[in-house]
Amino acid sequence: MADVEETKSQSGLLNRIAQMVYYNKSEITEELLKDELYPEMSREEFKALYDKMKGLLKSIAIADMDHSQLEAFLTAQTKKQGSGRVSAEQAAALSRFWKSQRVRVRESLLAQSRWETTLKGLSWRVDLQAADNLRNSDHSDPVALMELELGRDGQDSEFLCLEFDEARMNQMLKKMADIQESIDRVVHHA
Repeated sequence: MADVEETKSQSGLLNRIAQMVYYNKSEITEELLKDELYPEMSREEFKALYDKMKGLLKSIAIADMDHSQLEAFLTAQTKKQGSGRVSAEQAAALSRFWKSQRVRVRESLLAQSRWETTLKGLSWRVDLQAADNLRNSDHSDPVALMELELGRDGQDSEFLCLEFDEARMNQMLKKMADIQESIDRVVHHA
């Protein structure tokens, strides 16, 4: 029964660390975790466990380890000597946690690393004048309208509407082709 409780406590600790570090849950504190998950442990013992698990989790997350990298990393950690050594139970808890939370942690890290607004959406259309209106107008060229949705997660979006005539649209398409070509060169040489 003690092993089941220890497994629950380790899983709970990893989940709470992730909430603090990656999901911005400021109401969770080290003190709360100690009292909730390891009430029998001394402050010093808990601090050492907390720092070790937090450090391991950060190393795994920063490297965005796949399954084989994770297993190799955890195997190396279990073979270490001294206080930095990871027990088999801790390694299993880290492995279970990472398998279930990798995508969410990665998305959080990506969101935290963005400084500027991002393109959240794009819609476009081409407007043409109807035949009846062409007789009464000097302007009969198609117009491309593009709406960009810009913003950050958790904030209201801003919308930018652009209008292009045929010449401007061709210029933009040429620039986009040049950008794609540059990206392809970098990707194929890397």
